[in-house]
Amino acid sequence: MAKLEVLDWKKKKAGDVEVPEKMINEEIRKDIFHTLVRWQLASRRQGTHNTKNRGDVSGGGKKPYKQKGTGNARQGSIRSPLLRGGSVIHGPHPRDYSFTVPRKIKQLGLRSALSYLYQEGRLFVVSDMKSSDGKTKELASRLQGFGLSKALIVDGEKDELFFRASRNLPKFRYNTVEGLNVYDLLKYDAVILSQASLEKVAQKCGVQ
Repeated sequence: MAKLEVLDWKKKKAGDVEVPEKMINEEIRKDIFHTLVRWQLASRRQGTHNTKNRGDVSGGGKKPYKQKGTGNARQGSIRSPLLRGGSVIHGPHPRDYSFTVPRKIKQLGLRSALSYLYQEGRLFVVSDMKSSDGKTKELASRLQGFGLSKALIVDGEKDELFFRASRNLPKFRYNTVEGLNVYDLLKYDAVILSQASLEKVAQKCGVQ
């Protein structure tokens, strides 16, 4: 087991907590980062792009002009991709860009990303994530006092008031453990975990 400091929102030590060693001391695997970020971004793609081939373009049942004697290149249809308003050669059609990644690779990626942030001094654990009134100003003041301008905030369970307070902070993202992913961990400058979320984070990382 490894020890992490638990902080209050004034960034003062409020205690210690133990987490599995591999959760924050995994080998940094940039190749796994690349695979998982590519997987996440590919899964987001709609894939609804479409172009018309010769069978989709209207018209073209008649030869536009005679074969010889016009001085123009021979044409058999106005649907030809060589003509304006014609079809498209090898254009994109609707498709699914997503692909599968083994669960163990996802778990390894999370452990590696958390370890990277921990080694960089950008992983913090706070004692709680509660908001008294759900006001953005109060949470922004806390985060400013914490010394962060862009961070991922992760809690064990969704707190409605805390979520409401975080919605208008464009450089901060509030998630439950279920939404924890490598892309967000690498995108934001730091990650703040609630003490209550650590057990679930360990489970999501494949360590107990």
